[in-house]
Amino acid sequence: EENGYRTVLQEAKEAGIPVILMDRTVNASDFYLVTSWVGTDFTKEGVDAAKWLEGELTRLNRQDETVNIVVLKGTKGSSSEIGRSEGFDQIAQTHSNWVILEEEYADFTAKKGEEVMAKLLKRHTKIDVVISQNDDMTFGALSAIRKEGKTAGVDQEIMMVSFDAVNDALELVMNQEINVAIECNPLQAPYVENIISKLEKGEKVDKQYFVDEQVFTKDNVSIELINNREY
Repeated sequence: EENGYRTVLQEAKEAGIPVILMDRTVNASDFYLVTSWVGTDFTKEGVDAAKWLEGELTRLNRQDETVNIVVLKGTKGSSSEIGRSEGFDQIAQTHSNWVILEEEYADFTAKKGEEVMAKLLKRHTKIDVVISQNDDMTFGALSAIRKEGKTAGVDQEIMMVSFDAVNDALELVMNQEINVAIECNPLQAPYVENIISKLEKGEKVDKQYFVDEQVFTKDNVSIELINNREY
């Protein structure tokens, strides 16, 4: 969660100890106490997911149809949940035909993802798109969809939009069971090492450093890519 760090951050600042955050961040009102932050642009990830959906609906000539969407959200109050939700909503609200039926927290776990997806399938007879804010929840959601006798993936009943892009998810992208996986790049330690090196030399560091990320579909995923990844 983003809240609850002001006291410890204030103590570190008063002690002259620089604080570097990696991956997650803190509440904006406390961010002035942080020396530097390295991570992914969670809001951009949400935007990338929505822009992919725009393109896919155009490809299918469904851009003017009503599209029923459910969202499996991660841990409530986490920076990834907040950013991915805000980013997707920025684009979604410009499409009056995108109907978000429900948004449910599923805690970034496969078990909860399956449980929540099963309930959503019972409550809604037609779901066109699942936005799942991490791969583990996606794996659970796919299990629930199959148990309900429905199909998911490329040119199937339900489009699956996932986040993180771990190798297991990329294999499902390659097999066209997940339509798109938005990468959350974990290779952040080299950035932190560089920040520490600059601080030791008395050099100025930026307040924020974003890592590079990709959007993966069946068109740019291969077994060679999966086998040669560094993570």
